[in-house]
Amino acid sequence: MKNRLEEIRKAKGITQEELANALEVSRQTVGSLENGRYNPSIILAFKIARFFDVAIEEVFIYEEDEK
Repeated sequence: MKNRLEEIRKAKGITQEELANALEVSRQTVGSLENGRYNPSIILAFKIARFFDVAIEEVFIYEEDEK
């Protein structure tokens, strides 16, 4: 699953550490999400979208051909 997390985070002027603290995850988790090495749980995906006050689809992009 692709995502725009890094783009949105940087546009808001928020560090990985600040986002991690707000979401109660590690900075490494945020980095892994941004690099596409980790897909979030649905709960974490909603927390991220709510934190940035955007629709979940604005952060995470599901592509049909993904397995």
